[in-house]
Amino acid sequence: MAKVLADITPMRVSPAFRRLWIGQSLASIGGQLTAMAVALEIYHLTQSTFMVGLVGVFALVPLIIMGLYGGSIIDNHDRRTVAFFSALVMWGATIGLAVAAWVHLENVWVLYAMVAIQSGAGGVSHPARSSIIPRLVDKSLLPAANALNSATWTTALMIGPLIGSMLVASFGYKIAYTVDVITFTAALYAVIRLPSVLPLRSDTEKAVRGWRCVVDGFKFLATRKNVRMTFFMDIAAMVLAFPVALFPAVAMTMIGGGETTAGWLTAFLAFGSVVALVFSGPLGRVRRQGLAVAIMIVGWALGIMGFGVVLMIVGTTNPDSVIWWALIASGVCLAFAGACDAISSVFRNVILQAATPDELRGRLQGIFTVTVAGGPNLGKALTGGMSRLLGGISSVPLGLTALIGGGLCIIAVGVLSKSTPNFIKYDAENPIP
Repeated sequence: MAKVLADITPMRVSPAFRRLWIGQSLASIGGQLTAMAVALEIYHLTQSTFMVGLVGVFALVPLIIMGLYGGSIIDNHDRRTVAFFSALVMWGATIGLAVAAWVHLENVWVLYAMVAIQSGAGGVSHPARSSIIPRLVDKSLLPAANALNSATWTTALMIGPLIGSMLVASFGYKIAYTVDVITFTAALYAVIRLPSVLPLRSDTEKAVRGWRCVVDGFKFLATRKNVRMTFFMDIAAMVLAFPVALFPAVAMTMIGGGETTAGWLTAFLAFGSVVALVFSGPLGRVRRQGLAVAIMIVGWALGIMGFGVVLMIVGTTNPDSVIWWALIASGVCLAFAGACDAISSVFRNVILQAATPDELRGRLQGIFTVTVAGGPNLGKALTGGMSRLLGGISSVPLGLTALIGGGLCIIAVGVLSKSTPNFIKYDAENPIP
């Protein structure tokens, strides 16, 4: 049984990694709580799925800019310091959301602005923390460490939105945001307790700063076809088949249950991820990691398509109570999708970290963060816009949106696999990055 369950060795052998993991776990729950509260508040103010989807646009632009430029900062400064101050900015934006709610500002543009600030700072904070991990644990423990980190994210994705929707329904937005302000202090504490993590480079190697440093990161990536393919595969999944922007409207007009149901739909995605990662022990023995990524992303797409089929069967009903069979069926489909995404994420992280030297790790992690976090934000905007477009030609635009998105994702994976067959042949024991 021990060979099947998640390997917690990194937490046993590295106290610094353990503190970072615990602190980020608590902060991630608060962050997902806030993400759900923001989506619900925007839908409450506008009654528009399209406006909810626009959250992705306002998050995406600063994420791209700071995610890319932040890699230069990370690779030229103490990574602990960079992680701390960028997290401090994220905390300040969360305080801004809480203050706006307490004074009943109820302005959608303030919400967009705070999301943009959070996203930009996160574009520096997340890759800084990711680039620290290979310095805290041995290379052989990277699959286990990444599985634990993925478990943190997915557990937060499961618990955070559910708690957020319940807090909003019971106490309002101000309490939801305030809880995030409190939990985020755990991340600040964990980072400040880290040892100094200066980037490693030889005495003869000259430091490169600014956008030239960013360009060097892209040049390195251009020579790593298999690493680059992990980015493209994730983009196919998150941009084409990311259904989260649909959840508030689905909960209000199709399945029923309001804010709480919206939280459950997000939680189902994460529940599947958590289950997969709890039993992630065998992942360290998988050699064909590229093939595993492709298979898991196809699985993600099939799960989203199944969710779309459920919605098309339900139709727009404006129910007075929860349609339980639809909620359960949606949960099964979304949990399956979440499990596939979690396994894909572990292998994509391992391929990236194993192929990147330390002096470039901040830049590559920055690009990775832009892809991983930016893809869903762009996906929210695309899904919201598609549902609005299809609303004029279909009686079930939300279900059709999910169905089309999943189908496009599968087509994209096929095209990518055909274009780079060596990615499917990628062997973890004899890697060709």
